[in-house]
Amino acid sequence: MAVRVLSVIPPMTQLNTPYPSTAYLTGFLRSRGVAAVQEDLALALVLRLFSPPGLQAVLECVVALPKSRRTPSTKIFTQQFDRYAATITPVVAFLQGRDPSMAWRIAGRNFLPEGPRFAALDTYIDDAGGDPLAWAFGALGVQDRARHFATLYLNDVADVLREAVDPRFEFVRYAEALAQSQASFAPLATALAAPPTLVDSTLHELTLAAMARHAPQLVLVSAPFPGNVYGAFRIAQTIKAHDPKIVTVLGGGFANTELRELAEPRVFDYFDYVMLDDGERPLLALLEHMQGARPQDKLVRSFVRDGNSVRYIDAKEPDIPLAAVGTPTWDGLPLDRYLSVLDMLNPMHRLWSDGRWNKLTVAHGCYWTKCSFCDTTLDYISRYDAVAATTLVDRIEAVIAETGQTGFHFVDEAAPPKALAALAAELQRRNRAISWWGNIRFEKSFTPALCQQLAASGCIAVSGGLEVASDRLLKLMQKGVSVEQVARVTRAFSDAGILVHAYLMYGFPTQTVQDTVDALEYVRQLFAAGCIQSGFFHRFACTVHSPVGQHPEQYGITLKPLPAISFAKNDVGFVDPTGVDHATLGSALNKALYNYMHGLGLDEDVRNWFDMRVPKSRVPRHFVERALG
Repeated sequence: MAVRVLSVIPPMTQLNTPYPSTAYLTGFLRSRGVAAVQEDLALALVLRLFSPPGLQAVLECVVALPKSRRTPSTKIFTQQFDRYAATITPVVAFLQGRDPSMAWRIAGRNFLPEGPRFAALDTYIDDAGGDPLAWAFGALGVQDRARHFATLYLNDVADVLREAVDPRFEFVRYAEALAQSQASFAPLATALAAPPTLVDSTLHELTLAAMARHAPQLVLVSAPFPGNVYGAFRIAQTIKAHDPKIVTVLGGGFANTELRELAEPRVFDYFDYVMLDDGERPLLALLEHMQGARPQDKLVRSFVRDGNSVRYIDAKEPDIPLAAVGTPTWDGLPLDRYLSVLDMLNPMHRLWSDGRWNKLTVAHGCYWTKCSFCDTTLDYISRYDAVAATTLVDRIEAVIAETGQTGFHFVDEAAPPKALAALAAELQRRNRAISWWGNIRFEKSFTPALCQQLAASGCIAVSGGLEVASDRLLKLMQKGVSVEQVARVTRAFSDAGILVHAYLMYGFPTQTVQDTVDALEYVRQLFAAGCIQSGFFHRFACTVHSPVGQHPEQYGITLKPLPAISFAKNDVGFVDPTGVDHATLGSALNKALYNYMHGLGLDEDVRNWFDMRVPKSRVPRHFVERALG
């Protein structure tokens, strides 16, 4: 029998572009003759809630709140509801790019109701008391100005949703605490058994509508992050109540990292199968099983329920090579309905949320696979598999022909320099004009000449891990770079007109307060020298799949005992003998970085950002300047 397959994106991922997993799988399955379609239920949920009927339903929830629970956000929403109801449709249309002329009204500050989120604009008022955003947009940036105001407006409404409807609601990290490193399924089970919120009931209706449209026999639910898991289970819950014969499968990044030791049978009240790593080979095996051509014990990388326990089955068949997975397709996804928001004014930082990007992969896995903080033992990192530049550009051209969009985000762990050079040469050979950006390692192979070539081929931005800007810690991390090298490479990109974003880390094992102060001084100098334009500090988390988690003694730490685990397993606590209060330091680091990204405070002593007494930086004041020669 032919099997109809529906792949869905559960809430929440991002508003501006579809998460690529369903596009990859749908393209692959169609290349194998399978009737495959896809839906973005995350986007559908947002568009339903952020509409006049959706806001009316939210208002009813606000009105039902006791007065003691009313907040400034809910009070303004109630008082100005008529304005919210009148403006939500044009704001959404504007953010979708369907009504650009609305920018003039939105930018004028007299059209939208302004809740607490607009107070952030006071931060930007200049010394003369003039236009609060003139520094960012100048006199003529009406479209961007309006997009930023419209984003603040959406965030105000999201705050009302969180306070009156569902405290777990987020545009990206929706209910992630129910899933992230949760040893037990109990918190998620309790949430799924609770009476549905407005968000839940809306997702329920949208799921049923998708079932009616496509009548699938197999539904693939991709949960890349902990913030997708609750929505994924709600979707599966609806499907099983609607028709238990529909086969449901959970896969994606969350399963690949956190469910590798799954032992909780209740998961299979919602999903018939949980699959690990790249889905192409496991899905082919499942389709053969559903068609009677393969016994269940020959499935690939699949968890199933076996009575009151969970069984893992893996016939250990080879994965589909990247060259043979076919071209992703976005057919079926409403590409003109995604919302380009502008929450961060920094020109590099905005790329993640602004604009619609076709997401492709230059190579599977990482060519380096040595960083000690990374999940180097897992397939998505450890199995490196590249394709020829001609194949990649063939796919680029096919995607452009389908979507009409020439912007690409290469979502590699770290795109290889040689592969990017070959890609650039092939794009130039075909005289194909695109814009692209992606993640790299700041290694010496990125010479000024190569950076210029990449820019000429359409590269507009790169992101890469500087991590802890300390040569001692970079060596301990096995990062394979030095601060001096990073300075030269990032400057080469910047000189070529390519924006640079640095991933930064704090709290790595044995990192002292002195290390942290020194790292911030390096970062300050990199911003001041124009080497990087954007960055993000995140707290180091030790995972069970990383070299640090597997060999803690080599990094001077002791792991805390894990509880009995039947569900998610990823993060593991540890004791660092330095005893540093990284949480307090992290607040200062993020405050400093926020200002640096807006061009502020670059001449200040880095100690001024800390609320506690910290030592003076040991980094020479002109270290980066000298490194650049």
